[in-house]
Amino acid sequence: MPRHHELKFRVVTSLQRRVGNPVMKLLPFQTLLETTGRKSGLPRRTPVGGRRVGREFWIVSEYGEKSQYVRNIKADPRVRVRVKGRWHDGTAHLLAQDDARERLRSLPRMNSVAVRAVGTNLLTVRVDLTDS
Repeated sequence: MPRHHELKFRVVTSLQRRVGNPVMKLLPFQTLLETTGRKSGLPRRTPVGGRRVGREFWIVSEYGEKSQYVRNIKADPRVRVRVKGRWHDGTAHLLAQDDARERLRSLPRMNSVAVRAVGTNLLTVRVDLTDS
């Protein structure tokens, strides 16, 4: 990763971890992705901006495989997604072959703008929902 991308990654993820995510998690209708911590085994909840399409939920990770939730998915793809206040079980798939920039066009606009602005290594994630 180029040096300026590494600095951007550190600054943005630090702000997300300390300020943004704790506040966003408290909002009752914020979409959340729950993974299992690859080291701790504990549930880890991350605010995400994605969209449900039928029995699938789509996300684009701004830092690809450097994102903690992506690392957790690699260790255990079983996840839960909270959409409109309701939790859904699912299995996450990392789709490196998907055009993440194009995928962002179909996801919520505000989040997509932010992901494009801060992202350095976009990666599409599809969650196949196992309940309705």
